[in-house]
Amino acid sequence: MISDSLEGVRALPIARSVSELRAVVDGWKAEGLRVGLVPTMGALHAGHLSLVRLALSKVDRVVASVFVNPTQFGPNEDFAAYPRDEAVDAAKLGGAGAHLLYAPDVAGMYPPGFSTTITVSGVSSGLCGDLRPGHFQGVATVVAKLFLRVRPDVAVFGEKDYQQLLVLKRLVNDLDLAIEVIGAPIVRETDGLALSSRNAYLSAEQRALAPGLYRTLRRVGADILGGGRVDDCLAWGIDELKALGFGPVDYLDLRDGATLERLDDAPEGPGRLLCAAYLGKTRLIDNIGV
Repeated sequence: MISDSLEGVRALPIARSVSELRAVVDGWKAEGLRVGLVPTMGALHAGHLSLVRLALSKVDRVVASVFVNPTQFGPNEDFAAYPRDEAVDAAKLGGAGAHLLYAPDVAGMYPPGFSTTITVSGVSSGLCGDLRPGHFQGVATVVAKLFLRVRPDVAVFGEKDYQQLLVLKRLVNDLDLAIEVIGAPIVRETDGLALSSRNAYLSAEQRALAPGLYRTLRRVGADILGGGRVDDCLAWGIDELKALGFGPVDYLDLRDGATLERLDDAPEGPGRLLCAAYLGKTRLIDNIGV
């Protein structure tokens, strides 16, 4: 049975099974309402809530999902430690205007005998795709299942996970899915740090250093657009991050904003400067347009 998230706050219905989810969504569609989907792994912050609000500007009803997807975590990554607090997440989503929380469990998403995966080549190669083997396969598979279960008209994802966004756009395009995938701008703290659930892992000292990632990206981007050699600018950025206390730096690279092909010169069209670097044991990612 669909249950409410918390007493005393805006009641946000929670669907845990496919049948509960489809009963609600089918009712909306029977009324001619447009439906949006905001997939999340929970541990919600203002960035996630901005996705809900963007979806609300495009559709009549919004489903937000919370599912910590085991298939997109590597064997030495933080699946077990990833923060989980459904009641808090439900209250935040209700406050942001979502109409339904879909919260399946692992067995409901991957029942016994599940053996299908989806691989999106091209944009999933390089960057995080090489450094996190199987990650984008796990993302593509779980999001495809969410698309099939919710059947949204619109789905909203954050641009902070820029490579993921392009993977999912390619998925929708290649499979002829009638879904508009929208990228939402990165939401930042006042000091520039991109909001992330994993920021909670940072110590106070690391949190004070973390905005250096965004400052470095902006400096590198400005130097490239100012005529600097791309390789020289990127090398300076990596050295700067290490001097600030980051390390290892997984990558700092300039890519085409639509294809993620590596650029050796300043982009003639929209480009993207992307970076992943560790601060202590916490892996931070960020990107800017150039």
